[in-house]
Amino acid sequence: MCRHLGYLGRPTALHDLLLAPPHSLSTQAYAPRHQEHGLVNVDGFGAGWYVPGRTPPVRYRRAVPIWSDQSFASLAPTIESRCVVAAVRSATPGFPSDESGAAPFTHDRWLFSHNGALADFRLAHKVFRDSASWVTDALAPMDSALLFGLAVAHWEAGASLGAGLAQVVHDISAHGGGGRLNLLASDGERLAATTSGDSLFTCTDSGSVLLASEPCDTRSDWHHVPPSSLVEADDDGLRIMPL
Repeated sequence: MCRHLGYLGRPTALHDLLLAPPHSLSTQAYAPRHQEHGLVNVDGFGAGWYVPGRTPPVRYRRAVPIWSDQSFASLAPTIESRCVVAAVRSATPGFPSDESGAAPFTHDRWLFSHNGALADFRLAHKVFRDSASWVTDALAPMDSALLFGLAVAHWEAGASLGAGLAQVVHDISAHGGGGRLNLLASDGERLAATTSGDSLFTCTDSGSVLLASEPCDTRSDWHHVPPSSLVEADDDGLRIMPL
């Protein structure tokens, strides 16, 4: 339903991460290669990144295809960050395609993206709607926002970045009807992601790591993550474990 990407490593320009690669997020918006649900991702996009001396991330998102935003194309070469989360969106049928539905969602120090769809949004909303009602981005009328609110509730309760995402998958699977729950998040120091119903790949290179729905270039360092996995990455390396 979407394509997303997380980066952690040496400071790199947004242009080099999101626009320049031969199969960048910009290309994946209209020609994804590993997408099993939906054909294109043209219902908006977003990028979030961290800057030194500021705890909350900076976020830019629009309700237009990424390739059509000339302002972002102009800004992207001038912005560098060591930690980035970005996504292009294919709106789930029945949900609005305005800017509020474009990932990444943000609260405090966290960035969050969801690639997939809830099997039963009404059930999940009924069960979990009050979990993080104070989180502004969680109030958007779509399944991804609800999942973000649930993740924030777990993080605020003390869960680590990866454990919070894993608990969201378990919560929804047990009480919210299930669905495709490929989640991606960052707190500025680490990345975490789940594979639950869609593809995820990792690439490590010279102290940097990429987590992405599909490879964005032709390097041989890309590896497919098994289904039902939790991925965690920080300055100490990359870890993959069963959900």
